[in-house]
Amino acid sequence: MSFFSEYKEYMGLLIFGNIENLVLASQGAVACVNPVILGVLTIIAVIAWFVIGTLGTKIAIKYARVIEFIGGLAIFILGLQSIFGALPLVLQQFL
Repeated sequence: MSFFSEYKEYMGLLIFGNIENLVLASQGAVACVNPVILGVLTIIAVIAWFVIGTLGTKIAIKYARVIEFIGGLAIFILGLQSIFGALPLVLQQFL
């Protein structure tokens, strides 16, 4: 149980990071991007964020709440953008 308690404060960042990847993937699907290219770019982005997160954690830990807020705001904005981008296609199917 001590393993989880060490990383408890990072759970918000982990959850928001995964949600952000889902939002970006859905935007790529709506834009009809090649799934192989999207997958490769997603893997590159995940590895880059892993390296940045590993190296920058000690510096950024004092700003964790601000970073979490900005990440959540970015996810919200990207989600709205994805919905508004897909809305014409959805309406076209029903009309």
